[in-house]
Amino acid sequence: MHVSAKVDYAVRAAIELSVQQEAGRLVTAERLAEAQAIPRPFLATILQELRRAGIVESKRGVDGGHRLARPASQIAIADVIRAVDGPMAAVAGVAPEQVDYPGASAGLREVWIAVRASLRSVLEVTTVADVAADKLPAVVGELIAAPGAWDRR
Repeated sequence: MHVSAKVDYAVRAAIELSVQQEAGRLVTAERLAEAQAIPRPFLATILQELRRAGIVESKRGVDGGHRLARPASQIAIADVIRAVDGPMAAVAGVAPEQVDYPGASAGLREVWIAVRASLRSVLEVTTVADVAADKLPAVVGELIAAPGAWDRR
């Protein structure tokens, strides 16, 4: 799986918002950009997409800023990814179940569906709150403890 800078920034922004929200604060885009080293123009686009998806809300004015629209424990990492990057595991922009391969490649569709299911098994159960609290679900711990998990290949 390729994690784009946009996805990485969006997830980090949501995590930072969750921490600030626990302290009862709205967070300005400038402060958020600085806290997570996210380029400000890029962050503005990301925040807009997260607002459109109902993950973030904002308040204008002197006391304005951004906050999560619902509790961080109710926002899966998958929700954030879909908000800024669309469906997971698309094949050339098409859902895996909609692709059709000829001949010897026919079984590849099932591979892509399995890949999507695998991503979901982690990203739909891991919430922004889990990451912010550094208390990841057991499935994540099991996967990172598996032999070869940390091998770069």
